[in-house]
Amino acid sequence: MICRRVFPAMFNSRGRTLFILLLHSVVAALVSAQGSNKTSIWPTLSGKRPLVIARGGFSGLFPDSSNIAYDLALQISVPDVFLWCDVQLTKDRAGICVPDIKLDNATDISLGVYKSRRKDYLVNGAPTRGWFSVDFTFSELATNVFLTQGVYSRTNKFDGNGFQILTVQNLTAIMKPPAGLWLNIQHDAFFAQRNLSMRSFVLSVSRSVTIGYISSPEVGFLRSIMKRFNPSTTKLVFRFLGPDEIEPLTNQTYGALLKNLTFIKTFASGILIPKAYIWPVDASLYLQPHTTVVVDAHKAGLEVFASDFANDVPFSFNYSYDPLSEQLSFIDNGDFSVDGLVTDFPMTSSAAIDCFAHLGKNATAQAKPLVISKNGASGDYPGCTDLAYMKAIEDKVDVLDCPVQLAKDGTPFCLSTINLIDSTTVAQSGYSNLTTSIPEIKAGSGIFAFNMTWIQIQGLTPAIANPYSTFRLFRNPKNKNTGKFLTLSEFLELAKNASSLTGVLISIEHAAYLADQGLSVTDAVINALSKAGYDNQASPKVMIQSTNSSVLMKFKGKKNYECVYKVDENIRDALDSTVMDIKTFAHSVVVGKDSVYPENQAFISSTTDTVSKLQSFKLPVYVETFSNEFVSQAYDFYSDPNVEINTYVMEAKVDGVITDFPQTAARYKRNRCLGLGVKTPSYMSPIPPVALMQAISSSYMPPAEAPNPVLTIEDVREPPLPSVSPRGPSTSPGGGTSAVAPTPPNGQPKLASCFFLTYLAMLLAALFLS
Repeated sequence: MICRRVFPAMFNSRGRTLFILLLHSVVAALVSAQGSNKTSIWPTLSGKRPLVIARGGFSGLFPDSSNIAYDLALQISVPDVFLWCDVQLTKDRAGICVPDIKLDNATDISLGVYKSRRKDYLVNGAPTRGWFSVDFTFSELATNVFLTQGVYSRTNKFDGNGFQILTVQNLTAIMKPPAGLWLNIQHDAFFAQRNLSMRSFVLSVSRSVTIGYISSPEVGFLRSIMKRFNPSTTKLVFRFLGPDEIEPLTNQTYGALLKNLTFIKTFASGILIPKAYIWPVDASLYLQPHTTVVVDAHKAGLEVFASDFANDVPFSFNYSYDPLSEQLSFIDNGDFSVDGLVTDFPMTSSAAIDCFAHLGKNATAQAKPLVISKNGASGDYPGCTDLAYMKAIEDKVDVLDCPVQLAKDGTPFCLSTINLIDSTTVAQSGYSNLTTSIPEIKAGSGIFAFNMTWIQIQGLTPAIANPYSTFRLFRNPKNKNTGKFLTLSEFLELAKNASSLTGVLISIEHAAYLADQGLSVTDAVINALSKAGYDNQASPKVMIQSTNSSVLMKFKGKKNYECVYKVDENIRDALDSTVMDIKTFAHSVVVGKDSVYPENQAFISSTTDTVSKLQSFKLPVYVETFSNEFVSQAYDFYSDPNVEINTYVMEAKVDGVITDFPQTAARYKRNRCLGLGVKTPSYMSPIPPVALMQAISSSYMPPAEAPNPVLTIEDVREPPLPSVSPRGPSTSPGGGTSAVAPTPPNGQPKLASCFFLTYLAMLLAALFLS
């Protein structure tokens, strides 16, 4: 049985403040600064900005309807955020906040002293088995049942904290929400069948609790209370379920009722609809044209609230896994705006409304970090294709990158890796017999660029990268094989014609091995840059990146070039002598995210001195790779790529971000909530690293891991590049593994055999509220 502990301090102001100070230490000074979007007219019904409704509090992270979820929602959302409570009635008529009529879907009731009290009931005509609030008094639930994470794809690390079930009155007394509560009454008919009156409860509690909104999918319930509430203080909202589901009183489908908005207006001030009612998607998860439901409802005098916003579930591919982009399409699309967003992640909604809406395409940058592409906009198109590069330029990337590979005939071209299998469909082509094994380059087999001519490579079909396919998260399937590859010369010409770019980044790897094969990648790059005129121009700036210091030494004499050293392992610091050595061949450094904020089971476990150490020696630091998929981010960043970028920029002070979704980072730089100093709103404040791990009870704490290593001189020094060997007649390897001539000791590239070195978590006080 899972061990659970109750923290009484969770219910007093000291305990709540302690946690929030850990999690968002600057919030007390920032609450007064909230409200940066001065847009005077919104296309909402009232002309005011949309509301943020925190469903169960910050339920995307903490157990739904727990006091800590509600508290966090209040602290890092717009000041007028509404706290949503799904009301269930107990046997003794207490109204409690639990997200589902089945308690076992959101609590540990099935594991404790009441595990034998499971019942079967009809819910909306469907036989349903579980534990129901109607069979328990509030005292029984408050004493022996604790809220847990009910969405299994979300972390359960906070389930050991003993979060008690709250009554509506408890919620108001503890949280004191400035705007009030949003009560959702989902199953009035079910409770009425058990002689429990939801109507009586709502009327009674309204005398002591500020209720801003009451929603229900049942016409009969809303009609029964409509005359008892003044719409100027408490608004009634009709909640639409699935379009084919039946509303019990009218016996009509919700889809049919949507066509009769004048009828809805007779008993409600607004409607609450799933987001797909507004922006439908097809079976492939691509957006269809938006419907007219918002405009139609506004014409009928009804507010429109959209639901089902969550950062950690797949949504339309049109949004490129960016929850901010999705929410902006509901409030800033040029045609309409909904009147409110019901969300599990209210911080994202708050930032969308207050910081990003109505920015305009020509908004100026408010933050300085460079936005550097990773194989172009490779989150949207196959990497290093013309489409990926043009999308990155359109997205206002600062620096466009080209990882240079050499074809068999010496043609330099842009491709994410030397192994064609990683970014093309070559393995399914007639060239599959070129598969070979080269341990000096990678473990396992591959089909390598230098074994095919440029004409052959041009004919290959590009393939989009899917780094998170194990989570069933795929990128832009409709365009997974589109675009064409570019030679380095074509890339440089494209970049020269893009006036918005400040630079190009050329990355070079495997130079030593290629030299042994009779190919000089450094010479090919130098010649291409010279022919394209980059030696004689200041813009766009040329950046040369490599993990091999000897490669960068080849370019050190180029006055207009910035040499970028890429650290190919996760580190926690660098010796002073190492940094001094780096300065002899590089002007800046690239490190991985884990070298800044190490993670343990997707929680930030510590901070490092990597960035500050390198910057103290006048070396700018660029960090990679920032992706939009929520599984690419630590839980600390609330499944929001904008929160992650903001924390690295504002807290870690990085000089640039390398990303496969440049639109997200470029838009972040232009949001109106940056550069405000002490007036920065809490939803645009960096997340204090490690704080979230302090909310994990000791029994759920991840095991400690060894720390990342310190970067030493031996890690960065390389032997000189070998001279280019004359290339003999080439032979086509067979379908199996080919023997490869050993590389001379002074020509072998450094092997980065361990990219994921473990580290020791900084275990601070887990009993944060005792």
